[in-house]
Amino acid sequence: MSGAVSSLVIAVPAHDEAASLPAALRSIRRALACGGLPGVRETHLVVAADACADATAVVAARHGARVVEVAHGKAGAARAAAVEHALRLCRAPAEETWIVTTDADCVVRPSWLARQLEAAGHGWDCVLGTIRIAPLPPVPAALRVRHDAHYFADRAGPGWVHPHVHGANLGVRADAYRAAGGFPPVACGEDRALVEALPGTARVLRTDACPVLTSGRTTPRAPGGFGVFLRDLAGHDGRMRGVGPGTGHV
Repeated sequence: MSGAVSSLVIAVPAHDEAASLPAALRSIRRALACGGLPGVRETHLVVAADACADATAVVAARHGARVVEVAHGKAGAARAAAVEHALRLCRAPAEETWIVTTDADCVVRPSWLARQLEAAGHGWDCVLGTIRIAPLPPVPAALRVRHDAHYFADRAGPGWVHPHVHGANLGVRADAYRAAGGFPPVACGEDRALVEALPGTARVLRTDACPVLTSGRTTPRAPGGFGVFLRDLAGHDGRMRGVGPGTGHV
């Protein structure tokens, strides 16, 4: 089964991320320059600067991204705004358009986009990737061990079909995205909500082939996000609890 892609959308929501955004955008640029994107005729990298009180929008533009400024204060609405802005620029039909999303505090591998498009070319409608905690900012070794024990609990060798969903490492064909209603305008959990709303015929690949590095900060930008999970895992509130669906850790 073939799923040729001629338009590529890269969407990044950002709330007061002027400090972390340059590394994220540089990594995306490296992935774009790395090759392995056969047939792609247009690429649209869009940052949604959401309710920012810092220079996020200026930094994004300086690093070559298109910027849409919104004031939703919700990760789901910001991610959707970035996608919609890019889709309006695309000339290709939805079935030839691939949407990838990551976060402003993440760094992607040079092969990230090539891996996404390889899966799209094999007919997958959605790709759910994994994450790793970045080396900076430093995370206590004990916390990293506890996180990894939880995250990889069901891994049993190569070819891991993982249970996680991360907006930080997600790809979806535009026609499947439209059929699912897009990212809902929620504070967190928009990634899992989108996946759950995909048509029953959608082919979803869960792969650990190209993980994304994400910040291990425990001062989260979004309620219920990965930072909240790490903070709770560290025992800051006296107990470990599950978090909202946006982290894929439930």
